[in-house]
Amino acid sequence: GGYLIIDQAEALTAIDVNTGRYVGKGSKDLEETILQTNLEAVEEIAYQLRFRNIGGLIILDLIDMDRAKNREKVRRHLESLLAKDKAKTTLNRISDLGLIEMTRKRTRESLGRLLHEPCFYCDGTGQLMSRETVAYEILRQIRREQGDLKGWSIRVNAHPAIIDLLKTEEKEAVAEAERMFARRIELKACTDYHIEQFDLQGGS
Repeated sequence: GGYLIIDQAEALTAIDVNTGRYVGKGSKDLEETILQTNLEAVEEIAYQLRFRNIGGLIILDLIDMDRAKNREKVRRHLESLLAKDKAKTTLNRISDLGLIEMTRKRTRESLGRLLHEPCFYCDGTGQLMSRETVAYEILRQIRREQGDLKGWSIRVNAHPAIIDLLKTEEKEAVAEAERMFARRIELKACTDYHIEQFDLQGGS
């Protein structure tokens, strides 16, 4: 047996097939086990494509098979399964690395899109700026806005992790900014701020 990992991204969906614990003892057993696992996997893949209503470009990463006839057997089996799908599909041959590129026409939003919404932290990108990047952006923003901020000091409101970095690893950069603009820089940790969120205020 084996299991699937389905990774839906904006541009494509990647489906990875992995073996379970038992993969056979000899090379012949291994090839046969991989063949059977891939045959079972494409049956589940065909079902998941319909159930989740996955459309667009889809890359299937099957377990590598040494024999071309086995690769073709798996492809034909998948092709017969997709023939029952109401959505239009196209299927390319299996590469030597076990990859199949296919497309499936989108008929409506996928199940994943219906059940989820983009992360409000990263806006759906799956990435956040590092603490260092945010700290450097704060220092650049001070340089750009210090002339418009009234008062003798500049207060930085930011996430506690960013404030901690500015007080420790980047304390020399903060001190340099204070000397350059002849103003005190106050650092205030705001627990309700997003890691990338900050603002500057002029103070007395």
